[in-house]
Amino acid sequence: MKKRSLFLATMILISITMNSCGVMFGGSKYNATIVAKNHPNADIYVNGEKAGKGSVNASYYRNRPLEVKLKHEDCEEHKKTYHSVFRTGSFMLSAFSWGLLGMFIDLGTGAAHKPDHNGESSVIKKNDKDYTFNVEYPECSHQSGI
Repeated sequence: MKKRSLFLATMILISITMNSCGVMFGGSKYNATIVAKNHPNADIYVNGEKAGKGSVNASYYRNRPLEVKLKHEDCEEHKKTYHSVFRTGSFMLSAFSWGLLGMFIDLGTGAAHKPDHNGESSVIKKNDKDYTFNVEYPECSHQSGI
């Protein structure tokens, strides 16, 4: 019985300490809606792979740049890289509540980052997990499908 109680107490302690604010509230990924603004027939490529046409929804790692490429048959392709920024508030809260372990977890999982919605006007933050990227397509002057 003692072994079982010790095991249970250890598992509860590990589950409590192996989380941090960034991981609990934001996670290591975010949900992105990528929209080819005014071009619903443009092919959208994300990080080198075709993701869809016109508008796509997917999850991406917080600590990696998001490389978006738009292609349309009558136009030159357009590339745009969205960089992530450090989530200072979340990181400080992790450090305060969970100490070094929380800081290492946030850094290791990428939860200490977020898309740069303040520095990039085409990125709209809906909440900590959901962002919309409105990608302009200046190389394509006509509006396809409209």
